[in-house]
Amino acid sequence: MDVGRWLGGPWPKGLRSTAVSKLTDVPKRILIGRALRSDRLGETLLPKRVALPVFASDPLSSVAYAPGEVLLVLSIAGLSAYHFSPWIAVAVVVLMFTVVASYRQNVREYPSGGGDYEVATTNLGPRSGLTVASALLVDYVLTVAVSISSGIENLGSAVPFVVENKVACAIGVIVLLTLMNLRGVKESGTLFAIPTYVFVAGVFLMITWGAFRGIVLGDDMRAPTADFEIKPEHPGLAGFALVFLLLRAFSSGCAALTGVEAISNGVPAFRKPKSRNAATTLAMMGLLAVTMFCGIIALAAATDVRMAEHPAKDLIHDGAPLGPDYVQDPVISQVAEAVFGHGSLLFMILAAATALVLFLAANTAYNGFPLLGSILAQDRYLPRQLHTRGDRLAFSNGILLLAGAAALLVLIYGADSTRLIQLYIVGVFVSFTLSQTGMVRHWNRLLATERDQARRRHMIRSRAINTFGAFFTGLVLVVVLVTKFTHGAWVALLGMCIFYATMTAIRRHYDRVAEEIAAPEVPGDDMVRPSRVHSVVLISRIHRPTLRALAYARLMRSDTLEALSVNVDPEETRALREEWERRGIDVPLKVLDSPYREVTRPVIEYVKGLRRESPRDVVSVIIPEYVVGHWYEHLLHNQSALRLKGRLLFTPGVMVTSVPYQLQSSEAARKRARRRQEWAAPGSVRRGPKERAKGPSSHT
Repeated sequence: MDVGRWLGGPWPKGLRSTAVSKLTDVPKRILIGRALRSDRLGETLLPKRVALPVFASDPLSSVAYAPGEVLLVLSIAGLSAYHFSPWIAVAVVVLMFTVVASYRQNVREYPSGGGDYEVATTNLGPRSGLTVASALLVDYVLTVAVSISSGIENLGSAVPFVVENKVACAIGVIVLLTLMNLRGVKESGTLFAIPTYVFVAGVFLMITWGAFRGIVLGDDMRAPTADFEIKPEHPGLAGFALVFLLLRAFSSGCAALTGVEAISNGVPAFRKPKSRNAATTLAMMGLLAVTMFCGIIALAAATDVRMAEHPAKDLIHDGAPLGPDYVQDPVISQVAEAVFGHGSLLFMILAAATALVLFLAANTAYNGFPLLGSILAQDRYLPRQLHTRGDRLAFSNGILLLAGAAALLVLIYGADSTRLIQLYIVGVFVSFTLSQTGMVRHWNRLLATERDQARRRHMIRSRAINTFGAFFTGLVLVVVLVTKFTHGAWVALLGMCIFYATMTAIRRHYDRVAEEIAAPEVPGDDMVRPSRVHSVVLISRIHRPTLRALAYARLMRSDTLEALSVNVDPEETRALREEWERRGIDVPLKVLDSPYREVTRPVIEYVKGLRRESPRDVVSVIIPEYVVGHWYEHLLHNQSALRLKGRLLFTPGVMVTSVPYQLQSSEAARKRARRRQEWAAPGSVRRGPKERAKGPSSHT
């Protein structure tokens, strides 16, 4: 028999990761940096100037595509419908101010970071909270997919190669953003702040210069599509059909509001006073976003921008469709070209900044998704691994999960922002509506007991703001569902249902396990001492690991002790018996026949037989085990013991013990592990300060 049959089990905790450290640790440190101690968490808190681009880059950057989505929908009725765009912009602005004012109440009353989920759970119940969580998780994934796809399209207006290979480029950007966020919130936020502020400054400069040229200088600024005609898909819309079209255009323009809720989820990441800083950041974000949105809509009308859902056949130039080779540039690119001139330095800077800020808009989701995932994991709705922080004090598992889901969406939808945006904003308005409804109940509960008149007036004013917010966002949610359901919104709803069902199942599992393993008040079977302990040492031949396992088994002072081997090869079995007798080992040797040369099944059946004979006895199975220092050495050994352990785990009344025997290569691995611990051991943050203070010698 091959000695490796019993020597393939898991490694001891201290050396488990050592064998692969040479391949994984150095690249990991190069990509995400050295591990940070838990007591440095306070150093990662954000000032307002950094928090704005970190948490508000999504609503700020959405002005790059939200105006275009409005014009795309209006083009269905032809060019004549474009004159409705300013009124749609006004409606979006009113909604933005309403949502911002409402969420300023949220961050003041619920600063713990639970955001909409905490508000809905506390005031409306767990089901409403889980609905909000499902909606936000879907929306965060879509934020990454939409923002990056739109950024690729904007960059493609200046660099054709990018738009020609947009799926590969989009996935590459997701990988890059993931690595940056794995380095930590503060580092990624500081880096991302620069392009965000460049974009905001560029848009304001474009609006100011465009207004100056048009109003003061009287220049005739014309977009590159100004000479095109639009072939309406449904000309002459009137009555209900026109109202439906305007509502659909409004719902597309509401994409400008996505990401507003991320600040309420990110309050713990702000510096003190956290609530006040978060509320101020919300107000700054709202003011900047509505100004840029209205300015781009106005300039698009002034420069005669033309957009169509199907530009190849619906845009007409000199009486002929443009054809499939035509690439439709976003509204902001066309306006920038009209204001600054094609190929000018300012045009190129704004195009690059727009693409960058759209990429970085996904950073809103990279901060919101892991935080929410951590809270849900703490509440046992998601796997517990999402609750712990990684080496850089970021929620690494949540970041990786978000990146994988977003990359899958980009791949499925071909990085097409127009197709992806139809799935968008459903989830965010579900969370808006339930959150504001929860805030109304929050104020009602406080008003029922509050007697101070000044505080009551403040609460009544806050309740009025949240009531209007709940009504308005609920109305928009209905509009979005009605106008976008058949255009892709059903996919987002399906995703929400899947998240809801999955989280419910996870919570049910955790609750069932907690109930099953809860310590009873009255001692039960788990506290009753077994009648006897029957120890079985698994062997294949006599060598140092076998002798060490036998010595350990003797120290246990079991009621009965025997050695057990499986007869796979008669010659090896005969040699084992002879060596056993020659050495005079005083432990009985039992050999199991295995005509089909199996190892696992005969052992399992034998152990179960012992349990059947004496149900109150405990069977202790002892397995000698090699400890090697290189991953490839581990692969060279047979995995029979690992499979056997897996089977024994399901056998009641059976305990499995591994007795390790360290080979010389494991000593080298241990030295490497000690050097890494002295440098920056992976996982040292999670071990805690007390254990870390013991030093490397405590892990040898």
